[in-house]
This record gives sequence, C-alpha cells and structure tokens, in this order.
Amino acid sequence: MSHDGVRLRAVMRSVAFLTAGALAVPTLAACGSDDESGKPLAGQDIAPVGRDLVADGGTLNWAVDDVPETLNTFQSDADDATTRVAQAVLPAMFRLDAQGRPQRDADYLESAKVVDTEPKQVVLYKLDQQAVWSDGREIGAADFAAQWRALSGKDSAYWTARNAGYDRIEKIERGASNLEVKVTFSRPYADWKSLFSPLYPKDVMGTPDAFNDGARRKLKVTAGAFAVHKIDRKDKEIVLARNPHWWGRPAKLSQIVLHAVPLDKRAAALADGTVDLAEIDPADAGRIALAGRAKGTSTPLQGASPTSGDESKNESPKEKKKLGKKARKALAKYLRQQDALRAFTVRRSFEPAYTQLALNGSEGPLADERVRRAVARALDRTELAKVVLKPLGLPAVPVGSHLALSGQTAYADNSGALGDHDTAEAQALLADAGWVPGGPLKEKGEKAAGAEGKKGKKSDDEAESEGGSDGQYIVGDDNKDPQDHTKKHDKASGHGGDEGSKHLADGKQYDGRKVKQGGAPGAYAPKGTAAPAGAKNGPLAKDGKPLTLRFVLPSGTGSESLSAVADSISRMLEKVGIRTEITKVSDDSYFKDHIASGQYDLALYSWPASAFPATDARPIFAKPVPAADGSLNVEQNYTRVGTDQVDQLFDQAASTLDEDESAALVRKADARIWAAAGSIPLYQRPQLTAARRTVVNAGSFGFQTPVYEDMGFLKKGAHPSASPTKS
Repeated sequence: MSHDGVRLRAVMRSVAFLTAGALAVPTLAACGSDDESGKPLAGQDIAPVGRDLVADGGTLNWAVDDVPETLNTFQSDADDATTRVAQAVLPAMFRLDAQGRPQRDADYLESAKVVDTEPKQVVLYKLDQQAVWSDGREIGAADFAAQWRALSGKDSAYWTARNAGYDRIEKIERGASNLEVKVTFSRPYADWKSLFSPLYPKDVMGTPDAFNDGARRKLKVTAGAFAVHKIDRKDKEIVLARNPHWWGRPAKLSQIVLHAVPLDKRAAALADGTVDLAEIDPADAGRIALAGRAKGTSTPLQGASPTSGDESKNESPKEKKKLGKKARKALAKYLRQQDALRAFTVRRSFEPAYTQLALNGSEGPLADERVRRAVARALDRTELAKVVLKPLGLPAVPVGSHLALSGQTAYADNSGALGDHDTAEAQALLADAGWVPGGPLKEKGEKAAGAEGKKGKKSDDEAESEGGSDGQYIVGDDNKDPQDHTKKHDKASGHGGDEGSKHLADGKQYDGRKVKQGGAPGAYAPKGTAAPAGAKNGPLAKDGKPLTLRFVLPSGTGSESLSAVADSISRMLEKVGIRTEITKVSDDSYFKDHIASGQYDLALYSWPASAFPATDARPIFAKPVPAADGSLNVEQNYTRVGTDQVDQLFDQAASTLDEDESAALVRKADARIWAAAGSIPLYQRPQLTAARRTVVNAGSFGFQTPVYEDMGFLKKGAHPSASPTKS
C-alpha cells in the first residue's frame, strides 16, 4: 500500500510501470549474466515458523484500505483487497517466490511446460487429481477455456481491464485425460506462466453477465485454502472461512477477517483490538517502537494539546481551563493506546514497487531530451533514497531499473546509460539546449517556460491548494522571502512513509495534444563540456522565459515523505539553475486531472514491479500514437516519451521462449529507457506492517505471494525461531 495517501493498485497485471523510449545513445549495457539480478535488498519479515508451532484455529483480523468494489481481479476497479481475496480463495497456476520469480503451485499443478514450439507453441498443464471446486466439480479444461474466451478481447461484451497473453491463445483443449489441459498459442509467448493466475470457475467466466456483475459482490464457487463466507458492506469487512473441501495443507486459522480501516486510523484500530495485522505509515511505526520500550519510559506528547506557547496567551481563564481539560483527555487516550501498542511489533521489508520521478516530455522544456537528461544528472539518487529509507533502517540503495527490482531475473543496473550525478554535466546539457544563466526575462504577465496545461480558469482543487498551507511555492525564485521556503520545507520534510499512486489502468487516451520532441535525436553536450565561462549565477532563461518546471504532488494523508523528497529534488535542480513550482493537489485529483491528462512537468509516484515485464511494461513504455480523431493515445505512458526501438525490444522479449534471451532483451530495453530520461527510478518502496507479536508467517511479504494456510498465532510456550516447514 501507499504511505502518501495515493493508493498503489495491487492488480499487478492490469498496470505496469512507467514511461518510455530512447533516442540515440552512445553506449548501452548489454546484460546476460545471472549474477546481475542480485538479491532482494531486504528479505521477508513475517516471523516464519514451522506449521507445528502454529496454533490450530483463531481469527486473524487484517486491515485493508476498503471493501473492494469487485471480487473479479480482471476488472478495472479491482484493488489490493480484491487481490488478497483472490489469493486466498482461488487457484493460481504459478505464484511468486521471495525473489519475485514465478513458481508452480503444487496444490493445483503437477507440472506445466512447453511441449511443442513448431509449428505452434503448446503448453501442457497437468492438474493435481485432488483439485476441485467447492461445488465438487474437477478443475479442468472447461475453466481454462472459459477464462481464455472472456479475456481474449474478441468479445466486447466482457468488460475486461486487460487481455495481455490471452489474446495470443489459439485454442484450448482437453489433453489425454481430464487432468490435462492443452493450450496452443497463435504466436510465441514468453510470459505464458502469467496466465490463469488466478483461475476463475467457468461459472464466472462463462457469460458476460456473470463476468461483469456476478463476481463483483460474491464468489459462490472457489477452490482455495479459504472460501468467501460473508461480505458485510455496512460493517466494512470480508470474512474468509477455512475451506472444508481443501485438499492441501489445512489452514491453521479458522477465519481471516479483512477490515476496511483508513491509514490514519490504523494505530487506533490496533490499540483497541480491531485488527491484528496492518500496513502502517512511519509515524505509526515510530509509535509502536516507542511503546515497545521499557514500560514507564516518558516522552512528550506532540500535538496532544490543541494550543501551545503564544497561541494560548489571549485565551480567557475559562477557555484555558477547557482547553487544558481537552489536552489532558487527549494525553490519557494517547497513553492508553501506547500501552496497548506494546503487544505489537513492526515488520519491515520492501514492497515489489519503486518510486520514480516522472518527466512530462510532451511539451515545454522537457520535450527536449537534453533538458530531461540535465534534470536526471542533477539528481543525487542515493541522497534521495536516504530521505525515505535511512530513518526506517532499510538499505538506501537507488533502483537501477525501470522493469525489475533487485533479485528478479530481469534486473540489472542500467542507469549508466544515462550517467551518474554530475552537476557540471547537467549545466552543460542545459547550455547546449540554449538555457543561459541570468538571461533577460520578459515582463511580468508573460508566460514562463514549463507545461502550460489547459488554458483558462484554474480548477477548484488548484485554487484551494494555492490558498492553503499545501499551496504553491517556487524554489529558486529570488524575489521570494528565502525564509518562506525554509519554513515550508521544514513543515513538509518529516521523514517517513513512502509514495505510491492510484494507477489508472483502463488504457484510455487522456491527452489530445501531439508530442513535440525537442532537439535533434541524440543531440546533447559532449562528455566534459563545461558551462559557459563567466555566466551569471541565478535561474536559467531562454527567449526571455525562465526555466521553471511545475512539480505536482498529492496532499493527502501520508504524503509527508513525498514532500521531503520533492523538496530535496527542488534544491538539487536549483543548483543547476532550474526553478520548480511545487503545487499540491488532492489525492482524488492527482492522477485523473494531472498525471493522466498531462498537466504537470514533474511528478512523484510509484509503479509495481512485475515478474513478467515484457508483457506488463509494454503499455507503460509504448510510444504514444495519434488516434483517428487526432488525439494522442498514450495507453499508460503518462510521460509521453517513447520510441519504436523500445517497442520492438518488448515485442521481441515477449516472443522468445528462451528465458535468458528474453531477460537480456528486457535489460536492453531498460538501458534505452534510461537514456531517454522520461522517468528516473529513485528507490524501492518500504513496506511497514504492524503485527501482533503472536502472529506468525505474516507481515511484510516482499515479493512473495502470501501462504494463507500457514498464517496463524504462535502456540503458547513456543518461540518463533524454527524454520518454516511443509509439514
């Protein structure tokens, strides 16, 4: 989940990563060694124990953002809770391991492999003979075929969010027995392991009505360690009960109850016993760490009193007494919660997602590749990672790939295709693009450089934002009180949390403007070019316009770390003469009105990493193309930077059945994406989970798909030191 108030969509296959293409580059890293994938930066933190140490029975109360609108993961409004339910109650042919790599699920599959490549690719699935749906029917070819027809994209009556991979299937048929399913592809598909995970019964996939509406609010037929027992939208909870028909290792828990609890209410929910497990923000992690210290440790209560210092001087004695009573009640409540929070611990790892700086390359200064590269070279990514990760005790290592994370097969650090942090080189690139320090500026009222956005009246959201504490301020504006920015920075720079985004995955076109690629392909300052001698200090200008970039951020709960990172980026850019105008907008408006519609120059948000980047990254890095009505179809490429070459590399990677070759092609595509500087990966997102100390085999899972049947509570007298087993 996200810690900046803009939720990271969990439907990994309906979204991908971020931005795109590349122009000519001098040298590119061609990668092929298995060693380059490395290891995950941090392992799972789930208090692993063997099943013999887990108590039988009990109810695990688990916080989620909301009760999902749909239980169909293939619909556009599926969310994190949708995925969590599907993982617990539905079959998956492959699940991810601790390194984010797909592994056969032995509870459903005896084997799955490519058995023919000529004249067509054929995959043969051999199902476990005990694998049955909750109504007693065998899982088989009919279910596979129904899901293929629903997701192939050939029948528009099915309201699907995605069909990648299913559109390459030519036919599905029964094999030598009912336990064999034979899938023939019309063209080679490297990511075939991504398919049929989850697998829905034919009852759901068989008709458009069942697909569109039947599986939104209930799942009558399931086949997992748990089944959907009840969905209570009034009390905002989903009850998953142990499946009596489950043929695998029996679930240790009797029930898992998913409670909808907002991020800012989770500490209270933990303290009052509503939930046992919840992803939290760094502020709550700090509270739990403090509570875990020796009882009796005193600490000042920040924010407990509604007034402090000079603010209370003008209050009457009666008002002061009233406010003092309110503060004492708040303090007492806080201390009661702190005492209850001693029963919890914080489990730390990394989410399978990264945060990046997006650069809108469709217009303005950032349409010039040289300016985008200058922005990138001005950033010290290690220092930016430290802003968020160092206070949490996690490795502050910058992400080196747009398409995979450390430990995954396709990972390699390709940032060298763009170059390291180098202020002098950034200034040289800007000078080559015509941006001169201290250049003459036009009179006030004339347009400055940067994305112009839609002309006319500002949105209510922006107007309100500019008028409040989360409004606009310009970093690098010499006409402003320097103390003003310092105050704003101090207010926004609290460490903690992380940034994510509500991903829009419907594939619609959002921008009617054409991309303007500024500068000649491959035109950038030669290595070592210095900035013009004797140039004046100060902001850069060109044709009478200052170089000011509009930096848009969300302003919701948990966005503090975004503000801290944005302020650090702004100061780094200011050193090379680039001013930034920071604008904070509501979470609801952030993606819809700004990112997806192209109304920004710079933005921070996160994308999930996938085990299948050749498929999942394609719409995010695809070159935008004009639609029939003259608008620009950007798919999910919100930076609007793309090239034919990157598209071709993705197509090749998705079409080769040699896994090593496919990974090498993905890495080559990533190097070219780095060179284009449409987006700059910064750091892997932290994952902080509060867990009752007796909860085992659950917490911060990292890459790995949770093993729901092994979760539970530690037996009395047992210690969580044994290694997990399959017993």
